[in-house]
Amino acid sequence: MYKLKLWSVVWSLMLKGSVTAPKPETLETKTNTWPSQIHNSLSERSGRRSDAKEANAAARPMWPLARRSRKMTRLLFLNQSLSSNPKPISHSQTYYNYSVSSSFHNSISNLSLREAAEIDEILMGPLGFSVDQLMELAGLSVATSIAEVYKPSEYNRVLAICGPGNNGGDGLVAARHLHHFGYKPSVCYPKRTAKPLYTGLVTQLESLSVPFISAEDLPLDLSKDFDIIVDAMFPRPPFDNLIQRLVCLNNYNQTHQKSSAIVSIDIPSGWHVEGDGGAEGIKPDMLVSLTAPKLCAKNFFGPHHFLGGRFVPPSIADKYKLRLPPYPGTSMCVRIGRPAQVDISALRENYISPEFLEEQVEADPFDQFHKWFDDVVAAGLREPNAMALSTACKNGKPSSRMVLLKGFDKNGFVWYTNYESRKAHELSENPHASLLFHWDGLNRQVRVEGSVQKVSDEESEKYFHSRPRGSQIGAIVSKQSTVVPGRHVLYDQYKELEEKFSDGSIIPKPKNWGGYRLKPELFEFWQGQKSRLHDRLQYSPEEINGNKCGKLSGWLPDEYFQHLHCEVLSGYCLLCHYGPYYFFVVLCLPLATNIHV
Repeated sequence: MYKLKLWSVVWSLMLKGSVTAPKPETLETKTNTWPSQIHNSLSERSGRRSDAKEANAAARPMWPLARRSRKMTRLLFLNQSLSSNPKPISHSQTYYNYSVSSSFHNSISNLSLREAAEIDEILMGPLGFSVDQLMELAGLSVATSIAEVYKPSEYNRVLAICGPGNNGGDGLVAARHLHHFGYKPSVCYPKRTAKPLYTGLVTQLESLSVPFISAEDLPLDLSKDFDIIVDAMFPRPPFDNLIQRLVCLNNYNQTHQKSSAIVSIDIPSGWHVEGDGGAEGIKPDMLVSLTAPKLCAKNFFGPHHFLGGRFVPPSIADKYKLRLPPYPGTSMCVRIGRPAQVDISALRENYISPEFLEEQVEADPFDQFHKWFDDVVAAGLREPNAMALSTACKNGKPSSRMVLLKGFDKNGFVWYTNYESRKAHELSENPHASLLFHWDGLNRQVRVEGSVQKVSDEESEKYFHSRPRGSQIGAIVSKQSTVVPGRHVLYDQYKELEEKFSDGSIIPKPKNWGGYRLKPELFEFWQGQKSRLHDRLQYSPEEINGNKCGKLSGWLPDEYFQHLHCEVLSGYCLLCHYGPYYFFVVLCLPLATNIHV
């Protein structure tokens, strides 16, 4: 793989003058003129058809138009291996943050009642699936879909209302998984099924102390006791009263009062498989379609539509001509359609983390980093060695990019790159840089600042030949930060070198490729906490008796909040254990100068 920074096609068209923006007052009324030009140009340039609505949304200008012509360029960046099967870049997805694009959403298959029943028969007949296996996969898909949108820190209390059929079984399974995901589920199961499969699901929930609530004991106002309601009923009788209560929740929500989020499994209760729910049907906030969306899903206009059930074999997809979106990574669900409009200012995470106290940290910041890094590896977070490298040129203009840490010890932090790249030129002018590790799964960050030097040729040579051969060839082909005519040029060069070294001979390291080492001058460890009262511990060097050693600067308050104590502690240098140091906790008061002890 290599990284390409593409100028937006829409931006390029504007610069070339091939698209003329309408007057601002006509943007809403003439959406079939200028946006359609964008749509046609995108189709002609990319060879892929794009939905007109998607083009309309993407086409609205957010910058003044430039009249002069400029050639669209591709800037090459690096340090990933070259892929032989590049994934097409969707401009709408790249620049406008769509999930599965709206054009693809409109083409996704919808199953009729007959087709859905036939697929179930094939799955549980010739293909060897059992009903409990499919139910387990479906319930897990529902639980993971809920977890994608409704975080347990804010939507913790869940009520699963389960019917007697398969939908009810899916709800029971989902409740179990939600318990393990950190939610607090309760179950309303008015009409229980005596079959061993269902009694087993009940037993599993009871073993987790998940409470079962009768329909009669449910609170009058469900929104006061539950943040999420999982609708796993489906048929109307004997659930007309419960369905009506959920409809009332919809009406309550329309008055802008706080209400529970309703999640329907496959088919919202009260709806027909091939139609809508009418005036009396539930209008869920989330619909989790299973196997493939049913025809009734065309009438779902809520903010969150997910597809679950990652078990459809190619034979069924071919027979029924199913067009289904690809599932990301190892996920059991995939969002289809556009996500709801988001108030960016309201996006925040209420971190739940253990306390990070001064007495808990290692004396040596390198040891503290090693400890946290081991925690990240043990937690299974993806690419724990990914770090943002920030540099600046001699004029102070900064730039940042993601690179991969390839080693660290008491001498510093090492990464490898092209010595003719932008970051390399900036480091030659200004050797000061900053590294930032962001470990979202543990609510942690580490910032390391210091000066940078090249590693020895021997060290670079040794690491270069430890890389996969494809990555070695990629380092030769990829001349970072230079303009290239197109990806095909790189791919052709890659294939040529791949053939040249196909005999297994040693691939020479390019002279313009090697490593850098940042020697730390400051460490800062950040732990996210509730209510934005985050913990920040900082180490910085200090000279004592002519020797530079480490100093724990202390617990730094996040800039938005006040802290309530102030103290001085004496001790010894944390790095070399020679001489006294002082530990500062700063008292921050509004409209007052910080008080330093």
